[in-house]
Amino acid sequence: MSKKLVLTEKPSVAKDFAKVLGASPRGKDYFENEKYVITWAYGHLLSLKLPEDIQPEWKTWSLETLPMIPKKIGLKPLPKTHRQLKVIGDLAKRKDVTGIVIATDSGREGEAVGRFIFEWLKTNKPMERLWISSQTKQAVQEGFKKLQPGRQFDHLYQSAVARGKADWLVGLNVTRALTVKYQDNLSAGRVQTPTLSLVNQAQEKVEKFLPTTYFSVDLLYQNEKARLQLKNPQQFSERKQAEHFVKELSGKLGQVTSVEVKEKSQSQPLPYDLTELQRVANQMYQFSAKKTLSLVQSLYESHKAVSYPRTDSKYLPKDVAQTMKDRLQAVANFEPRAKEYLKAGSKVQLTSVFNDQKVTDHYALIPTEESPRVEKMSSDEVKIYRLIVERFLGLFAQKHVVQTVKATVDFSGHLFVFKQEQVLQAGWKTVEKQTDLIDWQKLKTIKGNFQVNQELTSAPKLATEGSLLALMEKHSLGTPATRAEIIEKLIKSELMERRVNALAVTPKGKQLLSLVNPSLVSPELTEKWEKDLAAIEKGQKSADVFLKEIEKDTKRLVAEIKDSKEEYKDFSLTTKICPECGEALRERSTKDGKIYVCSNKECKYRRRKDPKISNRRCSQCHKKMEIIEGKNGAFFKCKYCGISEKMLDKKEQKKKMTKHEERRLVKKYAQAEEEQESPLALALKAAMETKE
Repeated sequence: MSKKLVLTEKPSVAKDFAKVLGASPRGKDYFENEKYVITWAYGHLLSLKLPEDIQPEWKTWSLETLPMIPKKIGLKPLPKTHRQLKVIGDLAKRKDVTGIVIATDSGREGEAVGRFIFEWLKTNKPMERLWISSQTKQAVQEGFKKLQPGRQFDHLYQSAVARGKADWLVGLNVTRALTVKYQDNLSAGRVQTPTLSLVNQAQEKVEKFLPTTYFSVDLLYQNEKARLQLKNPQQFSERKQAEHFVKELSGKLGQVTSVEVKEKSQSQPLPYDLTELQRVANQMYQFSAKKTLSLVQSLYESHKAVSYPRTDSKYLPKDVAQTMKDRLQAVANFEPRAKEYLKAGSKVQLTSVFNDQKVTDHYALIPTEESPRVEKMSSDEVKIYRLIVERFLGLFAQKHVVQTVKATVDFSGHLFVFKQEQVLQAGWKTVEKQTDLIDWQKLKTIKGNFQVNQELTSAPKLATEGSLLALMEKHSLGTPATRAEIIEKLIKSELMERRVNALAVTPKGKQLLSLVNPSLVSPELTEKWEKDLAAIEKGQKSADVFLKEIEKDTKRLVAEIKDSKEEYKDFSLTTKICPECGEALRERSTKDGKIYVCSNKECKYRRRKDPKISNRRCSQCHKKMEIIEGKNGAFFKCKYCGISEKMLDKKEQKKKMTKHEERRLVKKYAQAEEEQESPLALALKAAMETKE
């Protein structure tokens, strides 16, 4: 009987699919039944070749070899992936396997994961694509009933390959040119560099800002305030000016010259796409973009509670309308408001959400038809799930309607404007306690009661991950799936840093922005490239034409760096001197903390800047001890008590009894003593009983 080989992106997804399709495990490498053989990748198993893999002379970093423009880049296995590639290859070669199903993530990168593998394996068997927007049992079953021909996704694959090659050409060439010319690790790229520039623009505004003090005047009436309307809000630069103004008006009557009453309605917001969800989670919970993506990916894969997360759409296709009631029922126990909408007929009020033309590869982030097991979610997963559910429930609510009243009071030509608002219909918004409106229609005049306030001009703010994601979306920098990764890469390369909940460019990052090509710093060029990639995905532009343009841009960018007269200052150089060669030491950040490395490339000296914290506890204060590198080897030291302890080697550690072993042995011998009393103990016991 012929079978289809199904390739998923992760082992956990393969296990879930096997459960739905009724396939059983075969060893530890795949699942199988009479129709399918299901195996998996571990994300990308292959990557584009590095320069030294293509031409031996490119192994040496030098300006003479730049730009590197290979005719073909080619693929190579990632470290430690050969075994899994062999497993997939052997399964694909089986005579009973007559077709391939790519069931990796339904997106550009997912397409690349699957296609790269079968391109490397030179598989020519018919290829189909599983394209689903949720991983519920129902969605998986229906997806396998409606497998689509692989050729329908050729443009998507071409876009993925073009993106990878463009990043290779621009990123590797520009990074090498900068690193070699200025003799320091300077990483640049077609997306990361303009992203860094956006953070720097916000930072420069903060650094140039000088606060200004000024004074404002309010008119008080009952519990309301009206601000004096001025062409220049900072007109009163000194308190005495404002107080003199108030003195002139005090005691006078103001004329209520106009009262405007308007009714405003606010429509429900559309469901989330990934970028907006990341922005809101950052604003509300200070989650990084990477953390939010990880949480929502877990809600999609592990809990089957939400639709495909890496989406850039806020709309739903029309055929999803028939599933809305089931989705409402699924969240009814999680959010009681859903029960009210079920009783009302499960009618979607925001009908404009159903728009096939505005749905891209995937529709908006919404709950699935499966009731969530909230008790199995982490607290952070619940927070993200609640955000998605609340936005989803808003689709069934009425509009939010308010009545606004604007009353203008005139004091000898000086205008004060009162603004009040009353909610007529709460709709999708929650409403706090409301204050009563003043009946301005009945008032002709009011007595002047004024207040002088000292104000300070508002400082601009540093970029947050939320605001940066919005700017990246605006300028088409990256995709919803890659933006979090770009932010993390900038931080890892020490070009950007986190400051509590804000982002700032490091001195090294500022230096890079002054050295790199102006056209690469500005988002315009990258924005054009991203639009070209989207056009390739839609079949509107040739990938070959796009890559020819990228090659031309790469040659120009490298030539500009070679000809640049900019000077470089290495901000990582310290005043510390290398004890082995006498050169200055550089400070570097690693996963394990900050270290010092010698600036002399021939010298291999390195040491930690700060001692490493161990898991060993101080015997006196019980705090974690530091590991100190001494002349006679490493040892533990408590920086609080000053106590030092020898660090045992592996053999000694094995010989030394752990506290757990000590307790076990004490308990064992204690029990033995209780069970087998000595002759003396028995005699004493007998004597005591006789005495009694």
